[in-house]
Order: sequence, then C-alpha cells, then structure tokens
Amino acid sequence: MTTFAFENRIWDPAAETMTAPERQALQRSRLRAVAGHVSRVPFYERRYAELGVTPDDIRSLDDIRRLPLTTKADLRDHYPWGFLAVPREQIARIHGSSGTTGKPTFVAYTAEDRDVWANLCARFLVAGGLRPEHIVHICFGYGLFTGGFGLHYGVEKVGAAVVPVSSGNTPRQIMIMRDLACDVLVCTPSYALNIAEAAAQAGMDPRELPIKFAHFGGEPWTEDMRQALESQLGLLAFNNYGLSEIIGPGVSGECAARDGMHIQEDHFLVECLDPNTLEPVPEGQLGELVITTLTKQAMPLLRYRTRDLAVIDRTPCPCGRTTIRMGRIKGRTDDMLIIRGVNVFPSQVEEALLRVEGTAPHYQIIVDRTGALDEMTVRVEISRESFSDKMSTMHALRDRIDREIQHVTTIRATVELVEPMAIERSQGKAQRVIDKRREKGLI
Repeated sequence: MTTFAFENRIWDPAAETMTAPERQALQRSRLRAVAGHVSRVPFYERRYAELGVTPDDIRSLDDIRRLPLTTKADLRDHYPWGFLAVPREQIARIHGSSGTTGKPTFVAYTAEDRDVWANLCARFLVAGGLRPEHIVHICFGYGLFTGGFGLHYGVEKVGAAVVPVSSGNTPRQIMIMRDLACDVLVCTPSYALNIAEAAAQAGMDPRELPIKFAHFGGEPWTEDMRQALESQLGLLAFNNYGLSEIIGPGVSGECAARDGMHIQEDHFLVECLDPNTLEPVPEGQLGELVITTLTKQAMPLLRYRTRDLAVIDRTPCPCGRTTIRMGRIKGRTDDMLIIRGVNVFPSQVEEALLRVEGTAPHYQIIVDRTGALDEMTVRVEISRESFSDKMSTMHALRDRIDREIQHVTTIRATVELVEPMAIERSQGKAQRVIDKRREKGLI
C-alpha cells in the first residue's frame, strides 16, 4: 500500500483523472488544431513544404512523427519574433531564457496562455501540498526568467499568499521566512542549500524555519539531494519541471506519492526519443524529451527538442491521476561531458558526493586536456564537522570520494578537497562545470 507524504489532493480532477481514451481523443483534436495554427508561422510553413505534409495529414497521435522537429537553434535563428503565431496586439506577456550569445530566447503569451500557465502551476503546487491558508516564500528571480512569475500566479490561483522576495540577500530571506511564518519555499535546490548553510552560520538550527513544503526546480537535482535538503531544513521537498520555450514551470510535477512527475498531457504531447537516432526509446529507458505544445496560442512549438534526458513511466499512480509520469532529469545532452570516451553527467558526480559522509553538497567539476588525454578534477567542499588538520584523515576522505565517483561514473577523477565556503555560492542556478577544453577550442 502506498504511503502518501500528506493528504492526497487534486486541483483539476476532470483534467487530471480523465480516462486514457478521453485524453487521447482530446490530444488528437488539439494536435490537429495546433498543426494548423502554426502553419501561419514561416518556419513551419517552409518545413511543411519540405516534408510534404499538411495539417490535414494529422489524423492520429502517431502522425506526430510526420511533423517537423524544432530546436533552440531554430528559435535563435528567427530572433526575436519569427515564431509568433498571433498578431502582436494579442501579446499579454513576454518572457525569455538567457542566451549564450547574449540575446535571450523570447517567448510570448496571450492572456489565455497566461491563464493556462497559472492553472498548470496550480496543479503541481496542490499536488505537492499547497493549500489556500499557506504563505509562500518565492526566491526565484522576478524578470524574464519564467520561474518567479509562473509560480507566483500559480500560488495566487490556489488562493495562498505570496511573498515575492525574489533572489539574493540570504540573511534577509531567512528573517522574512521566520517573521512571516512562511509555510512553503520556492527556489532552486542549490539555493535552498545556501539558505540552510546561512541559517546555521547565524547560529540557528535550519530545521527551526517554519517551512513545511518546498517546490524546487530550475536545475537538475538528485534523490540524494532531496534527502539532504529534507534533513537539513526539516521539510518535504517536491520536484517540478518546465522550460521557458514550452511554457515555463507547469509541464509536470510530483504528487503526494513522490514517484515521478505527472505530465500535463492535455496541454503537452511528450515523446521520449534517442537523441542520436530520433527514434522512440524502449519503454522505461532514458531518452530525450521532445515536447509539442497542444494549446499554446502565442508561440506554439511542434516537437521541441528539450535536450533534457529522462525516463517516461506509464504505470498507474496510486494518487488517482491518470497522466504519464517522467522521472528526474538525469542531465542534458548539451551538458553531458565526454571524458576519455565515457559519458558523464554532473548529476552523477553529485550523486557520488552525497553518498560520502563528510562532504558538503557544494562542488565544481573542472575538465581539461593534457596532451591527448582528458582530465576531470572535482573540487569538493568538506563539511566543517569533518575538517581536520590531520593529513591522514583528509587523505582517507579523499580516497572515499575518489572510489565513489569511480563507482558511479566508471572513470577516475582527481579529487581536490577545499575548505568550507571555498566554492562560490549561487543566488539561482548553480554553475557546476568549467570545461577548459571548450575555452581552448579543443571541443
């Protein structure tokens, strides 16, 4: 029998518990509609002609394979408004993701898009314990990033109170949480670690903070990280997933069973493909999530390659929701490091470190090439409790970390132990990797 972390609640039972035939019929109808809607976008008009396909050819869900794929590069190539599918006077909101070229990838919302977004965030927030009487402390940045505003309007939709603190000034964040008796925390998992650390440095037990639930997103994190955060902060942590190009947070989120994130299938059609062959992966295997927006008006996307790698789970969930679930994001195809022919994700290093008692969950991966060989150095903070001036003690800890990294990743890394607080803290998404090969033009 499944034990729920708290009372199981569903925000929109009609949508979240519909039968498979009902959902598939809705998806078919919406897929045909969006295929027609995007035909006014020059990019898709051209791709339709190249592929010899028309919206009328989309008669079943399997026909999605006939539609063109869309990539981040396509969005950049048509900056800023090349994917807009409605007149500009219908735009009600503009957000964007940071770009490597210095220009963001803009995404637009109509008023109806914005309302759908709020409802989808309300779904996973309620699934993760939010109730109208709660006070929610949001320390995502408010701006072009979708996280702050997306969660903000989702919380308001549920009827709970919002404290829009935004990011930065961690001691002030802690003061506000305590003084206002906030029940729910919204931020990245790495920033939650900063909060716990800052509280401890101020002489208080982080578990004395009034936070009961936390919704973490914005970066990949492991189950070991969840356990560390829950232990340090005395709360229940929930995972959610989204990306700005699709809608922002709200694509999926965990329920009280905490066994995968429910995908909002009435609004998103998700494929799980081999990133090399672009063929569907066998059931239960890791693949790249490719998402089609079924209801987005302003900037709908067909088969968007997210580069995020996860496993899809189609087994029933005891919570009563009938949607498929996705596992944690294991990494991104563009974040994957290839070290001496072996694929390594930063999340694997995090997993290894959190299994070694005495390490702090703050680390940095530095990759370089000496001659023809790739070398990976992992800088690891040790906890204050484990810091010792005995070389033998530090060598033993380093050896344990070395063995665990090798066990998880199959490669040997150079482990460098650093003192507490030696690694720079992030106010948002943590920067875990420095790839000097890229800086040298070697990859």
